[in-house]
Amino acid sequence: MARTQAVSTSVRELVLTSFRSYGSLLMQPDHRPVVLAGPNGAGKTNLLEAISLLAPGRGLRRAELKDLIHGQVPGNGDHRTTPKTPKTMWAISALIDNCGEQIRVGTGIEEKQTGYRRIVRINGEAAGGPNILGQYVRAVWLTPAMDRLFVEGAGLRRRFLDRLVLSIDPDHAARVAAYERAMRDRQQLLKEDTNDADWLSALEATMVEKGVAIAAARLDLVSRLRATFDTGPDGAFPRVDVALDGKLETALSERPAVDVEGHFGTALAASRSQDARAGRALHGPHRCDLVVHHSATGKPARTCSTGEQKALLIAIVLAHARALKAQDMAKTPILLLDEVVAHLDETRRAALFDEISELECQAWLTGTDRALFAPFGARAQHFTVADGRVFSVHA
Repeated sequence: MARTQAVSTSVRELVLTSFRSYGSLLMQPDHRPVVLAGPNGAGKTNLLEAISLLAPGRGLRRAELKDLIHGQVPGNGDHRTTPKTPKTMWAISALIDNCGEQIRVGTGIEEKQTGYRRIVRINGEAAGGPNILGQYVRAVWLTPAMDRLFVEGAGLRRRFLDRLVLSIDPDHAARVAAYERAMRDRQQLLKEDTNDADWLSALEATMVEKGVAIAAARLDLVSRLRATFDTGPDGAFPRVDVALDGKLETALSERPAVDVEGHFGTALAASRSQDARAGRALHGPHRCDLVVHHSATGKPARTCSTGEQKALLIAIVLAHARALKAQDMAKTPILLLDEVVAHLDETRRAALFDEISELECQAWLTGTDRALFAPFGARAQHFTVADGRVFSVHA
């Protein structure tokens, strides 16, 4: 494989085919942060979404596969399309550099009788499902839709939490998927009242195994974040207190995992009737919540101002990246920051650019006002996005 400058994970080539607003696109950025400036609707977020789909999961918009096809009417987001029947399936291909080791990663869809199916290729060869992408690409994102992360339901915070965990443990997505599948199957059996005790016990055993592992991985992440905030210098972004609110997580922090597994299994078996009436499982890591406080003021994040909530979110993402860099440069994630700088004052904008430069990570940032990115200078590579095309701009 070719070797390049030894920095953290970066996209060195991005090829889009029939994706969102792009009929076709070739970008060849270097290892530096990428600034994408252009008017609303130009397709900036679509580029971030494409990169997010090179990591496990459904991408930063969690869109339906068919809605990503060029020419489809979008459900949301900033791209211009016309309603027509697409003839070409979308595909994304990228040359990923992990500290000098390069690999070609691709994903796209094919049409089956039952609908669309997502496919993955590694170095041109068919691979497993999207979860395998976690071995090659780690990405964390902030989007305008996440501005209400601290005031919406716990599900949004769990997805954010699990995205951070994935940068540490690529197998986390597979465990979450297996847990949720077993939980759905168990609930269906309870709804049907089949009294299949053996099958229920088997599903609950899977929930116990995967659920305790999920909780342990989340606790490990929170421990890393706390250590980073405790030892890091004061800066423009606030220190953050982070914790997990969940019975399984609390038990795991106090007792050996084997004891927690036993108690969790007993609780699931004992709550079958109750879960059947409730229509959902009342115990498990799917009930966990991420609790965040502003360290200096002690205020819960949900009661902070909109600006402070944005600063707290950015602080968590930066602390996460610092923690991973301290452990292993190859694990530092690609940061996808959609319309972030417009909500920051001049001091925090400059601090964000400085932090990204110090991390030596490849961040992709979007905005409508190019002037806001001027302090980045030549530390970043600058592009203009307009009408499904991307142009390089000299900083």
